Amino acid sequence: MKNLKRIIAVSIIVALSSQINIGFLGTDFRVSGGIIFLSILLYIYKDLKPIQTGVVSGICVYLLRILIYYLGNGNFSGILWSFQLEILFYTFYGIIYSLFNGRNTKDDINQLLLTMIISDFSSNIIEVWVRVTVGVSLFRWEIITTLFLVAIVRSSIVWFVLNGLKYYKMLLLKEEHEKRYRRLLWLTAQLKTEMYWMEKNMNNIERVMSNSYGLFEKIKLDEEKDKWADRAVTIAKDVHEIKKEYELVIRGMREITENKLQDEGMNFKEIINILHETMRREVVHKKKNIKLHFEAGDNFYTSKHYYLMSIFRNLIMNGIDSISDSKEEFEIKFIHKVKEGQHVFIVTDTGDGIEEKNLKHIFSPGFSTKINYTTGEINRGLGLSVVKEIIESYFGGKIIVNSEEGKGTTFWVYIPKEFLEV
Repeated sequence: MKNLKRIIAVSIIVALSSQINIGFLGTDFRVSGGIIFLSILLYIYKDLKPIQTGVVSGICVYLLRILIYYLGNGNFSGILWSFQLEILFYTFYGIIYSLFNGRNTKDDINQLLLTMIISDFSSNIIEVWVRVTVGVSLFRWEIITTLFLVAIVRSSIVWFVLNGLKYYKMLLLKEEHEKRYRRLLWLTAQLKTEMYWMEKNMNNIERVMSNSYGLFEKIKLDEEKDKWADRAVTIAKDVHEIKKEYELVIRGMREITENKLQDEGMNFKEIINILHETMRREVVHKKKNIKLHFEAGDNFYTSKHYYLMSIFRNLIMNGIDSISDSKEEFEIKFIHKVKEGQHVFIVTDTGDGIEEKNLKHIFSPGFSTKINYTTGEINRGLGLSVVKEIIESYFGGKIIVNSEEGKGTTFWVYIPKEFLEV
């Protein structure tokens, strides 16, 4: 329904712009500006079906032309059949455009220029041939050259407009990135202050641990019994002070991230572009032979971009970490689709997989199967537990995991549209 409304809206715009036209051969055959707007809108709205849009546009152009003719002449005499051939032109334009403008060339404006020239010229030739065949127009050889030049001019106009829009969008994007960078600097500066207090409290924690161990030794040796109570109270007071300090730090960090950043939201595809580039760098940094594949699906706007980024980053990093350092090529896929009112995100890898006995524990805080026995470093497994908490508590969604040892792991994340598209 949404796509149909867009096709109708685009067709009305094409019909209106088709009123800018030039007549040829002293007949009802006209070269109009409608195809310029059709080409531009087909490029901008990539979900539009060229053939269906071409047919509906032709019908709208036809209806508008006979309406204007009737208002000017008071009758339909001799024009109903001739004007119908407008539908033929737009229909064939949509067919030829669809054939030449494949999935891999949709974003290539230079390739699109060639496609538009071929579509424009071929459709006009077909219309002229039909007009000559049915006796509406007379054939003249010079019309071939003229129509070819028209196709080049109209397609070139579209090419210049699309390039102008492209560079304008790049300027806007650059400006937005600069704003984000300034906000990021401000955020980093404030977080540095909070980190200072956290580092300061680490020393306080060490002192409390030392005092606690000292009290333990005195109790074990049954020494200085009269001071046990005072030392225990001192330890409790120190712990309470540390807790208060961390409450202030958490409050400060929450205020910074939720208020000071003042970041309204992002388009989903922009999130995925950032995520793809970040994860690609991570793969290079870890020197692993991993091919990343991202399918963004339908685009949408969300103010929950930070949470989404955290979820996806954790799941993809889990996949990267599960893949051994090997010359064999592995793959991590990210797929997005919308199904039954929910956004479905699928993250799958071809890594080592998870043992069946460990699978039910992977969302538990502190659980990990990733221990470096050389350095003693352990991944504490907080990532997946936090991911599950955000998905279920914050988004009202769910996460499902399936894994086969030696073959890989797949996560399915389901989030209702109403929780995300805000």
